[in-house]
Amino acid sequence: MKYPKLREIKGALKSFFSRPYTTKYPKRPHIPFSSFRGRPYYYEDKCIGCTACVNVCPTKALSFKDVISGNKAKRVLTINWDVCIACGQCELNCVSVEGIMLSNEFDIATTEERSTLRQTIEKEMILCEHCNSAFACKDHLHWTIEKLGALYPPNTTLLAFNQNALSLNAKTPKKEGSISREDRFRVLCPECRREAVFTS
Repeated sequence: MKYPKLREIKGALKSFFSRPYTTKYPKRPHIPFSSFRGRPYYYEDKCIGCTACVNVCPTKALSFKDVISGNKAKRVLTINWDVCIACGQCELNCVSVEGIMLSNEFDIATTEERSTLRQTIEKEMILCEHCNSAFACKDHLHWTIEKLGALYPPNTTLLAFNQNALSLNAKTPKKEGSISREDRFRVLCPECRREAVFTS
């Protein structure tokens, strides 16, 4: 007959006199550790609408859609919590650091429609003054100007956008026809800017 090893007796006594590792959830509310990765949330005042989080999401739980209506455009960003695996890649790669962050919420089971497991925010977009296509969020351009500081003026799109925001730039009527070199000093999308720069 083999006698139990001393380390096994030590482990049994240690677990007998220590508190249980598991919690009594759902009878009692469970408080996760501070490092726990739970349900992510968009923070509209911090998010700049750059879609970096959408590009790194492995399960496609994050998505966006650009909606243009006349002279206004908006970017609609959506989180589908029923698809999210709380991997934390969105928070890790967020350009503004606090645009999307994971919470400690873990119990998202519901008997309601799947549409309730969703968060949506909207960000105002800037339209190209030549082709009228939406190419960047307003908050993203403001963030870029703030990050570049005194180095932003060589980028004529940022310069024209900032002057428009400060009401320093006189609004010029939209010109019909092909783009010309003088249009470089307008707010242009990358395609129109490339055409304006290389137009003779």
